[in-house]
Amino acid sequence: KIAAKLAVGLTLDEIPNDITRETPASFEPTIDYVVIKFPRFAFEKFPGADPTLTTQMKSVGEVMSIGRTFKESLQKAIRSLEIDSYGLENLKVDINMIKAKLKTPNAERVWYIAQAMREGISLQEIYELTWVDPWFLHNIKQITDMEEEIIIQSSKFKVQSSNSEFVEMISDAKRFGFSDRRIAELLNVEETHIRHLRQQHNMHPVYKMVDTCAAEFAAYTPYLYSTYEKSFYKIQDTLSPTQPSPSMGEGKGGGGKTPYNPSFPPLGKGGEGGFVECESTPSNRKKIIILGSGPNRIGQGIEFDYCCVHAVFALKELGYETIMINCNPETVSTDYDTADRLYFEPLTIEDVLNIVEVERPEGVIVQFGGQTPLKLAVPLEKEGVKILGTSPDSIDRAEDRKRFKELLHRLNLKQAESDTALSVEEAIHAAERIGFPVMVRPSYVLGGRAMEIVYDEKSLKGYMKRAVKASPEHPVLVDKYLEDAVEVDVDAISDGRDVIIGGVMEHIEEAGIHSGDSACSLPPHSLSIEIVKEIKRQTKALAKELRVIGLMNVQFAVKHHDIYILEVNPRASRTVPFVGKATGLPLAKIAAKVMVGNTLKGLGLTQERHMKHIAVKEAVFPFDRFHGVDTILGPEMKSTGEVMGIDNNFGLAFGKSQISCGNRIPLSGKIFISLKDKDKPLSIPIVKKLLELGLFVIATRGTAMHLKDHGLDVEIVNKVAEGRPHIVDLIKNKEIHFVINTVSGTQAQKDSFSIRQSALQYKVPFTTTISGAIAAVNAIEMLKKKRVHIKSIQEYHKRK
Repeated sequence: KIAAKLAVGLTLDEIPNDITRETPASFEPTIDYVVIKFPRFAFEKFPGADPTLTTQMKSVGEVMSIGRTFKESLQKAIRSLEIDSYGLENLKVDINMIKAKLKTPNAERVWYIAQAMREGISLQEIYELTWVDPWFLHNIKQITDMEEEIIIQSSKFKVQSSNSEFVEMISDAKRFGFSDRRIAELLNVEETHIRHLRQQHNMHPVYKMVDTCAAEFAAYTPYLYSTYEKSFYKIQDTLSPTQPSPSMGEGKGGGGKTPYNPSFPPLGKGGEGGFVECESTPSNRKKIIILGSGPNRIGQGIEFDYCCVHAVFALKELGYETIMINCNPETVSTDYDTADRLYFEPLTIEDVLNIVEVERPEGVIVQFGGQTPLKLAVPLEKEGVKILGTSPDSIDRAEDRKRFKELLHRLNLKQAESDTALSVEEAIHAAERIGFPVMVRPSYVLGGRAMEIVYDEKSLKGYMKRAVKASPEHPVLVDKYLEDAVEVDVDAISDGRDVIIGGVMEHIEEAGIHSGDSACSLPPHSLSIEIVKEIKRQTKALAKELRVIGLMNVQFAVKHHDIYILEVNPRASRTVPFVGKATGLPLAKIAAKVMVGNTLKGLGLTQERHMKHIAVKEAVFPFDRFHGVDTILGPEMKSTGEVMGIDNNFGLAFGKSQISCGNRIPLSGKIFISLKDKDKPLSIPIVKKLLELGLFVIATRGTAMHLKDHGLDVEIVNKVAEGRPHIVDLIKNKEIHFVINTVSGTQAQKDSFSIRQSALQYKVPFTTTISGAIAAVNAIEMLKKKRVHIKSIQEYHKRK
C-alpha cells in the first residue's frame, strides 16, 4: 500500500499511518511483541522428494504468530500449522537418528532439537550440529524444562487440585505458550480438564493490539493477539460501564467511541491478585465471527480466503461488525483493514473459544475456510456457540459414510459400491466382492492423502503394507473405481428452501484424478443437456434433504448414462472463486447473506446465470521444486494453485489456460506419444488431427505400430531401455515440442519416468492423460484457425 503511494510520487512523510492516524510512514515501527513466521511443508504429498531444505523454496504455505515472548509465539506458531502438533511433542526415535536429523536442515528440525534436549544432548553439541543460534536453543530448552516441571508436579498434585503451587505452574506454562491440549498430554488428562481448571482460577488470555508504536500512540485498527504475560499489581479504580479504558487513549478499540463491554473489563485477571491490561474492547453491535482457512497447503489454498473475504464484505453491507480469526500472513483476510476486528490467532478450539468468550458474537461462520474451521463446528456447538448456516448435524450427515449412504438411499440416488476394511484380508475380500479396479484410502485423512487406484490383489497387498496401517480406529475405505467416467463438480447456494446452481463444471481429466488437479470447463463442453439437467435436479434434492443454508459442493461421476454421487460438501469449495469469476455471480457474498437470514428470492436470485462464453480452470503444479517426483496425476492432490482461461469456445479457453500456467501448447513441431494399451484406440483421432494440422508425430514402438496399422504416418523412436538415440535424447536436444504419455501399472510408470522428468527439466509441455491430450489438440486447432478474443471480465459478465 505504501509502496504504491510512493510509486505515484508521494514521500514517506506525506503518507499517514492508518493504524495510529498521527504518525507518518517515515516513523519507523517500534514493536513490543515477538512475531514468528513458520513455513508449512507438504513432503507427504511427494514421497520421492528430497526433504532436505536448501536454497530452493519447498514450503507450500506459512503461518504467523504473535506473542509477548519468543517461547509463547513459537508454540502458537506450531499449533497454527495444522499438522496435528500442539507443541514440541516427544519423538520416538533413537539418539543416532536425532543427531542425523540435527545435522541436516529439514521440516521437523525444531522438534528434533527439543527431543535432543530431552535425551540429554548438551546445548553446545546441538549448536555444533545445527549452527542454530544459542539464543534460540536456550528458549527451546526453557520449554522442555517446563514440560519436565509439569510432569513432576503432576505426580504431586491432582489436576483438579486448588494447590497454589500447581495453579501457578499451569499459569507459567500458559505464559510459555503451552496449549491446553499439550498440558493435558503431559498430565495424561483430557483437554477439557485444563480448560475447566483455567476457568476455575480465572486464568484467561488478554488481547493486545498491534499498533506499530509499542503503545506510544493510540491505535484505531483492532488488530489483536492473545498473551498470558506476567501479571502486574497496580489495581486501578473501577471504570463506569461506558468509560473506555484510560490506557487505551482516544481511538483504541474503534476510536474510543465504542461503549466498553462490562462483561470483559480492560483489566483482565492474570492470576492470584494480579491484573494484565486487555486492549480488546468489544462493542455492543451485532457481530459475527468468521473462521479463516489457516496456512495454505495442498488441498486448501487461497481459494478459501477469497470466500472469507467476500463474506466479510457481504456482512459489512448488512451492518454487521465482522470479526476475522486467522493465522496466515499471505492472505487478504489478515489485512488489518479487511474485517472490522482481526484476531491473529491459531484456529484451534481453545483459541477460538477464548475469543468467543470475549466478543460474544451472534454466531460463528465455519463454512468458508475449508476443512480447518469445519472440523471445529461440532466442538464449538457442544460449547454452546451458535454455528451460522448449515447445521453441524447436516455437515455430519454428508461426511459420515454410513449416514451419507442412508441419505442417498432415501433419495434413490446412485453411489459406487463401497466397503470398509479393518485388515488386509478384509480389504482383499471387499475388493473381490466389489470387483477390481478399486480406489483405496485411509478414512482419517483429507485432500486425497494416501489414496490409490489398485487393479489387482498383489497391488492391494502392497498398498496396505506401504501406505496404511488398518485398525478399528483407522479403517481403510474401499470404493469401486469408475473407470473412464467423466467427473463433474457442482457449486450451489441454498437458503433452506430454494436452491440456485452456481455452476456445473465438467472435468477434463477422467474420474480418478483428484478434482483439485483436474482441469475443468464451465459450462460442460461435452455432456448432453439431459445429463446436465439431471445433475442439477440431484444437486437440488441433496441441498433440500441436507437443509443446506449457504454453499454446497457436489462431485458426480458420469459413466455412459449413469450418474453417481462421489461426495457432498456442505461448505465452500475450492471452485467457488472460479465459478464467481466465470459467471459474475458472487457466490460467497450471497451465501453469507443467506446464512444470516436472507432468502434467495429476497436477494433477487430466482434463476441461474447462463453463460455465452467458456471458462477453463487449470491446475498449477510445483513439480519443478521437487526433483525426483513423478508428474503422473492420480487421486492424491498435488497442485498448489490454478489459472483460468476464458473465451468464446472451449479450444481457445483451454489454450489460454495452458499458456497461463506455463504449459505452452505448440502450433508446430514434433509431438511425442507413448500410450498405455487401453488408450491406443482413443489416440487414432488425436494423431489424425495433429497430422492434418501440419505437426509431426513420433511414438514409441508399440504405440507407433498401432498407429501405422490404422494408416497414420508416424516416426518410431527408441525407449530408453532400447538404446540410443532414444526419446530422452530427443527431448534434451529440444527436438520434441509436446509430450503425451499415459501409463498403467507400477513397472510401466517406472520405465517411462525418465521421459516425464526430462520433459519437466527441459520445460517441454506435457500431458499424462488421454483426455488432456484431446483437449490440447482441440486447443491447437482453434489457436491455428481462430483469432484469440481479448475482453475484460466485465465485458464477459455484461447482461443484455
